[in-house]
Amino acid sequence: MTAADEHAERFTLLRPLLFTIAYEILGSATEADDVLQDSYLRWATVDLDEVRDTKAYLAQLVTRQALNTLRSQARRREDYVGPWLPEPLLLDEHDGAADVVLAESVSMAMLVVLETLTPDERAVFVLREVFGFSHDEIADAIVKSTAAVRQMAHRAREHVHSRRRRFSPLDPQQSGQLTTQFLTAAATGDLDGLMSLLAPDVVFTSDSDGKASAARRPILGADKVARFILGLFRQATPEYRVEVASYNSAPAVVIYHHDQPEGVFTIEFSDGVITNFYAMRNPEKLAAVTVPREISR
Repeated sequence: MTAADEHAERFTLLRPLLFTIAYEILGSATEADDVLQDSYLRWATVDLDEVRDTKAYLAQLVTRQALNTLRSQARRREDYVGPWLPEPLLLDEHDGAADVVLAESVSMAMLVVLETLTPDERAVFVLREVFGFSHDEIADAIVKSTAAVRQMAHRAREHVHSRRRRFSPLDPQQSGQLTTQFLTAAATGDLDGLMSLLAPDVVFTSDSDGKASAARRPILGADKVARFILGLFRQATPEYRVEVASYNSAPAVVIYHHDQPEGVFTIEFSDGVITNFYAMRNPEKLAAVTVPREISR
């Protein structure tokens, strides 16, 4: 085996994990792909005889590249029109859904909370809480002292836990039934039926960056959210179609216009009712939304 072949083999074996790290730090599958491409070019020049732990080495390399990308995006996100949401992630059949920690780590709700951390805190939380890397390994990745990493890990964990609802995933059959009930009520204009599926404090958040019709601010409360959803379905014309899917380890509704995805609405359930809708309408974030991804940890 040539050195080039060995570089490729080691990287390919770990690619799902590396993609997951980059995606959770960035909240963007497209940017995660770019980070992996840049990381591979750097990896291809490394002397493999000097690499003691391939997994730790590549995780550190990808983390640094992802952090560079995240910091460079700071101004762009400040100028973003309306709420910023992560890019929806379509998981392939080997999505590791049985792994509750992995499923929660890529959930929209978790990614939205991670947005409130500093870039370094976000990387530390992801590497420590999701992937179990040691404080020393994380310190090498973000070029900080081990003591500083321990402090960031504690601060990030407290921050996330204070803002994150208890994660209690539904089984696929139950989530499928509830999603079907939701679609039926919305399509038939059944306000009472829709209201019965919504938590009193349900939130509907849309991301469009001003490039598609969407609410510029989150819509709060069951009555307002229900009437907003019924209005959306009343505006639908025959060239639109709706499909049920799974994005970010959660049920989702995909709206197509002439076979092009124009919206992905992920749905968060808790105790049998809907607590959050995350609606992606930004066409830039929908460009690769039908491409399945493999994740792992």
